[in-house]
Amino acid sequence: MIRRVVRQSKFRHVFGQAVKNDQCYDDIRVSRVTWDSAFCAVNPKFVAIIVEASGGGAFLVLPLLKTGRIDKAYPTVCGHTGPVLDIDWCPHNDHVIASGSEDCTVMVWQIPENGLTEPLSEPVVVLEGHSKRVGIVTWHPTARNVLLSAGCDNLIIIWNVGTGEALINLEDMHPDVIFSVCWSRNGSLICTACKDKKVRVVDPRKGKIIAEKDKAHEGARPMRAIFLADGNIFTTGFSRMSERQLALWNPKNMEDPISVHEMDTSNGVLLPFYDPDTNVVYLCGKGDSSIRYFEITDEAPYVHYLNTFSSKEPQRGMGYMPKRGLDVNKCEIARFYKLHERKCEPIIMTVPRKSDLFQDDLYLDTAGPDPALEAEEWFEGKNGEPILISLKHGYVPGKNRDLKVVKKNVLDNKAPKKVENKDDNEVKLEELLREVKSLRDLVTLQDRRIAKLEDQVAKVAI
Repeated sequence: MIRRVVRQSKFRHVFGQAVKNDQCYDDIRVSRVTWDSAFCAVNPKFVAIIVEASGGGAFLVLPLLKTGRIDKAYPTVCGHTGPVLDIDWCPHNDHVIASGSEDCTVMVWQIPENGLTEPLSEPVVVLEGHSKRVGIVTWHPTARNVLLSAGCDNLIIIWNVGTGEALINLEDMHPDVIFSVCWSRNGSLICTACKDKKVRVVDPRKGKIIAEKDKAHEGARPMRAIFLADGNIFTTGFSRMSERQLALWNPKNMEDPISVHEMDTSNGVLLPFYDPDTNVVYLCGKGDSSIRYFEITDEAPYVHYLNTFSSKEPQRGMGYMPKRGLDVNKCEIARFYKLHERKCEPIIMTVPRKSDLFQDDLYLDTAGPDPALEAEEWFEGKNGEPILISLKHGYVPGKNRDLKVVKKNVLDNKAPKKVENKDDNEVKLEELLREVKSLRDLVTLQDRRIAKLEDQVAKVAI
């Protein structure tokens, strides 16, 4: 008789547990917009949730400790004129959040130290460049103030938030709606999943597609694609028979997947959340009542099923806490914020251990809040790996710095370099030249758009 050897893994017994009712956020009217984003974003200080709003778009920002029933009159972030579709906290400043909306704009907000005491309708900066609704916003992982947005105009724009300028426009790459965009670990590449069933790997600064796979998943329903720490790509989608699938790809050879797994026939889109420190992927299906998790390794079958956390209520959306916001004393390796119809419920994933000591095999040094690069350095072609921090003594938040949008690309409170040596006229001239350049870029962008529209009108006339 052959004894089956069980694969060794320290995450095999990870279990999920919902918190008690008094630690949930109750009486929240979660957005009913039909859009496949997570509707929730979390960091070590705040949880942000897209909510129903009359006459525009709004989202709640709650300090993590403000649990219990949330008053109907609690102030919201409410500057958009259309429903908010996606939100993302800045990884380098826990008080800065970006939002994309049906009103075709991206807005960046500064949240006060202790949360909102009155409605916030004035963003720090409004980023205008999309001609249709903006469904994806995601910050660069290692460069300060670099933000990517993708809209239903099939356009990806990369912004320097510090100057409010669109510095990269990736148009004509995607012929249809973009379902997901993900940065690589050092932010040198992006991978996208598109309605044309292609997964693309793009070098945004060169404006080149460096790898693509047609029909990564053959089903017509939405796909998702994320980068893993080793540079491979993990995708979720649907087979031709409408079964949910997950697959692992090597971008250097995307002819065949490294691994494909069929899952079930549910029709909810699978949202993947990835922990680069432990190489565990958590899959949360929209409308599911479960979170499945898988460990990715170098040995076949490469994607190893670990376990499933199940509950009774289906999820409308899901927030995922960065590693530095977890409680290391309780061996917590992930925390989710599950959105129900009327509440947000934290779910804690724990590795059972008997010892109370710090478990350094579970908590490798993780990405900290300090950026490796300034925006200008990244746009000039430099790359920087995430700056890692140890969680041995828990995470201590640094001092909050306000986001400032200025003519120069300086976002913190440092004095501009070398300006004091120049006279006022030189400084003014430099500012004027910069303004002229940004206006010229805007005119070029509009010219392209007009030409495209004229082509479309000509085709319709024929």
